Amino acid sequence: MTNPETLEQIETVAVPQRRGGLKRWMRHNPGGVVAVVVLILVYLVVFFGPLVYRVSPITTHPINALLPPGPGHPLGTDDLGRDVLSRLLAGGRVSLIVGVMAMVVSIVVGVLVGALAGYFRGAVEMVLMRIVDAALAIPALILIMVEVTSFGNSPPVIILVIGLVNWPAMARVAYGEVLSIRERQFVEAAHALGGKQFWVLRRHIIPQLLPSVLSMATLTIAWSILLESALSFLGLGIQPPLASWGSMLQNAQTYVFVDPVLAIFPGLMILITVLSFNALGNSLRD
Repeated sequence: MTNPETLEQIETVAVPQRRGGLKRWMRHNPGGVVAVVVLILVYLVVFFGPLVYRVSPITTHPINALLPPGPGHPLGTDDLGRDVLSRLLAGGRVSLIVGVMAMVVSIVVGVLVGALAGYFRGAVEMVLMRIVDAALAIPALILIMVEVTSFGNSPPVIILVIGLVNWPAMARVAYGEVLSIRERQFVEAAHALGGKQFWVLRRHIIPQLLPSVLSMATLTIAWSILLESALSFLGLGIQPPLASWGSMLQNAQTYVFVDPVLAIFPGLMILITVLSFNALGNSLRD
């Protein structure tokens, strides 16, 4: 017979509370703190900037094409006369949303597959991990290009495709963690007290994956943004009239020597965002 109070005590032991953990992390990881501040600023500017700067990112004015930065257009205009700053903000929203949502897909699928394989072992482990091995053996960019050309390149398809390409790495991490956690005493005690297998997996093992999941989540967002930018640069990603940082680079390549500003700013935004997510992920992992 399961004793709920005893199982609750096991949960308390399994997930110890660390006082002052955030302050300690901030003190010992200044790079991570800087990354958090930069990412907060990027998100604030991208999502709340259009409330202040209300220029349409899709309205074309061919007569104003390739204007240099000036009072009416702080970052100038592109080849169709569209305001570069407004498109930078709109493209940032698309790129960041794609990155975050693709991360959610990859984390959910990867943690589920890795946890099931590591916990149940046997035939379940053999089948699921061979699927993971097969997925890892296929070049990611080629697989994405095949899927996008087959199912279209709308934003939901891009999100799903990128998420399903990134999940095997998360599954590997979750699998290795669960193999270690399932042998610990608090898991054995939960089983001895009558805890059901899926209950133990959900309440005791998966919460222990949180540190690794947080670290992989930030890195996965960076990978997803890069993949989306690469697809858009190749013309297979986000399509007009929507903008993304990758599509802005693709449009700018023709005018890179005539008006380099068109490529510099979206490139800088990708660089700053990806570096910040990588720095944050490394800091959380450490």
